[in-house]
Amino acid sequence: MTNAAGNSLDGFFYPKSVAVIGTTDVEGSVPFDIFYNILKDRLNGIVYPVSPGKKHIAGVKTYKYVVDIEEPVDLAILVFPSAVCHMALEQCGKKGIKSVIIISAGFREVGQAGIEREAKIKAIAQKYGIRIIGPNCLGLINTDPESHLNASFARKMPAEGNIAFLSQSGALCTAVLDYAQGKHIGFSKFVSFGNKTDVSEIDLIYYLKDDPKTKVILLYLEEVTDGPGLMKAAEAAVREAGKPVLAIKSGRTSAGAAAAASHTGSLAGSDEICDAGFEQAGIIRCNTIEEMFNRAIALAYQPVPKNDRLAIITNAGGPGVLAADATVGSNVELARFTEKTQELFWKKLPRAGNQSNPVDVIGDARADRYEIAIEGALADDNVDGVAVILTPQSMTDIDDIALNICKVGEHNEKPIYTSFMGEMDVASGIDILERHKIPHYILPEDMVDSFAACCTFRKEMAHKLDAPVVFKDVDKAAAEKVLDEAAKAGRHHLPEADAEKILEAYRLPVIPRAVAKSAEEAAKAAAKIGFPVVLKVESDDIVHKSDIGGVVLNVADEKAASAAYETIMKNAKKAKPDAKVDGVLVAKMITGADEVILGLKQDTSFGPTIMFGLGGTFVEIFKDVSFRVAPIGSISAKEMVREVRAYKLLSGARGRTRRDVAAIEECLQRLSQLATDFPQIKELDINPLMVQDEGKGCHVADARIMI
Repeated sequence: MTNAAGNSLDGFFYPKSVAVIGTTDVEGSVPFDIFYNILKDRLNGIVYPVSPGKKHIAGVKTYKYVVDIEEPVDLAILVFPSAVCHMALEQCGKKGIKSVIIISAGFREVGQAGIEREAKIKAIAQKYGIRIIGPNCLGLINTDPESHLNASFARKMPAEGNIAFLSQSGALCTAVLDYAQGKHIGFSKFVSFGNKTDVSEIDLIYYLKDDPKTKVILLYLEEVTDGPGLMKAAEAAVREAGKPVLAIKSGRTSAGAAAAASHTGSLAGSDEICDAGFEQAGIIRCNTIEEMFNRAIALAYQPVPKNDRLAIITNAGGPGVLAADATVGSNVELARFTEKTQELFWKKLPRAGNQSNPVDVIGDARADRYEIAIEGALADDNVDGVAVILTPQSMTDIDDIALNICKVGEHNEKPIYTSFMGEMDVASGIDILERHKIPHYILPEDMVDSFAACCTFRKEMAHKLDAPVVFKDVDKAAAEKVLDEAAKAGRHHLPEADAEKILEAYRLPVIPRAVAKSAEEAAKAAAKIGFPVVLKVESDDIVHKSDIGGVVLNVADEKAASAAYETIMKNAKKAKPDAKVDGVLVAKMITGADEVILGLKQDTSFGPTIMFGLGGTFVEIFKDVSFRVAPIGSISAKEMVREVRAYKLLSGARGRTRRDVAAIEECLQRLSQLATDFPQIKELDINPLMVQDEGKGCHVADARIMI
């Protein structure tokens, strides 16, 4: 099995021989525990302890150096102090070992000295063609009996399962293993990749995409270093292999966003961009470990629902209502039973209960009544999944109901989810469900959320290829010339006239305009363009022009244009006396149009990102915006426009005239091409883009570019 680059990771997961380099005989220490875990958990292969000064450890002969081992070694695990890891790695290279896990800490996470140590081991690895997991990691586990490798210092080997867990945090791994054991959750592969100096989450996702033992991939990240690479790997897993990818990305805040120079920069924090990138790639983002595993067991244990219609069965009205309420605002629909099902429930279930959805089998329900309701719902063509709620009453045969659910679930193509509410009284029933791989949730709301996640995954698998359009009519050379000249002049903020030249080069519809250096020039330019016009101060030093009285709208004649020029210059001098003012921009005034904003931001993790939203002066107040990572295709452009609440205004709600949405979508795609062609554009705002009636196009009224 190989990743996209053709680099096999089998040496890590299926080694026939493992050397633990730097192990000791001190029980309870990391070096000893790693060696002993491999030994006691019965690796399907040979393990060699390498420990200068020791003759044997745990009854196994030791070697002074790895090069002293007579036989070939597939995998080495380094647990030496970081200061000497490079020497051990050099010996691994000479021995011909191609896969190395470096457990040791003390690398880039500790500062400059650690950065230098990490660079040294990376250079050695490249010299010998060694793949590295780590450093600063817990190790990895493969439960497949073909290998049965516990190359970690976790307390216990997890049970075999079909969920893979990848984590940047080693400490979190130990907590997850303990959590999963308590819920009888098994794993296929379990990897702590630490500093990812070589093997990253991207390599591992590509590997797991083709792993027959893995059905669901879970990911915990503290940083995204290659957003586009991660997106491509996840897309391959989800849309090619049909394997869900669920991720937690910590660090949701962005302290730098407040200092951004544009609307896009201030709105597009790192977390919003991460959300956009994950969504485009089909990654299901989770907020907590519990939420992640709630969703994971639904995807791992049960069939993916064929549609979004859920039936709820309960022995208590309140929890049933809570579950029904949880469907509101999600992509879950309460199933409407067929007449045949309703007739069955009317005949077989108590009249005092509820025979519609949610089905209330009432408090004295035993296993037989639950069985009628569950099997009846599953047999209904209008039902895609069944959620079963149980509250423990004195007469409730909890274990029998649980066993019955397991029996029904074994022979059904539709998913079943359960919520036995409580703790002590329902504990044995929950244990039965979990051992039989029936997803269980303490709260009904979590059960519904997990069904919704399964529905999301189904839609992601069916997501059509959204190849970006490459516009042939753009003048890349003209845009490049403007940017090069600005860079040579040391400009970080382009004058509006230069910004418009770049947009015109990419055939974005810029309004006719001219720059006036005097009141007389302003009047002449306005007359030539045609009234009404708008006048705006032209200055690199004044970013938000309207805030200082630097904009005059609806100028109707030459006299008014001349007066507006004088007013703008006076206001600019008063607000910013030291500002360098290049004149006043005179532009055609577009009336009877809606204002939207298009934006661009270069993100350190994901690269160029495109924004769309409600425009004008209130964009940062309402924050009605959507984001995508460039390049985008026509599908993404359509989705961006339709995601914002303001779309109802554009689409002709409440008798309004429908606006030219297709023109907006084309502008978004052209902006995406500009963003990918010129990564030196740090931030860009088109605000407002004036959108006219359907078929009449749109116009760039104002533009701002930072490089």
